[in-house]
Amino acid sequence: MARKKIDFEERLQTLEELVEQMEDGELSLEESLKAFEQGIKLTRECQSALTAAEQKVQVLIEEQGQLHMQPFDAEEE
Repeated sequence: MARKKIDFEERLQTLEELVEQMEDGELSLEESLKAFEQGIKLTRECQSALTAAEQKVQVLIEEQGQLHMQPFDAEEE
């Protein structure tokens, strides 16, 4: 499970680096297109990881003697 966190963080870091490179404006058109394509792929992978994590993060509550799954809402803390 810790490995997934590292993978997500590595992807996010790579995405941030790509954005910085593109914002600097020193990449050629071809390099910019490759960076953009890689950025889109990384964004989709990160979004997928976040969605999967959100689905896993659920709180079990006991209600009337039965266990029910309730989505975790961080704002309630």
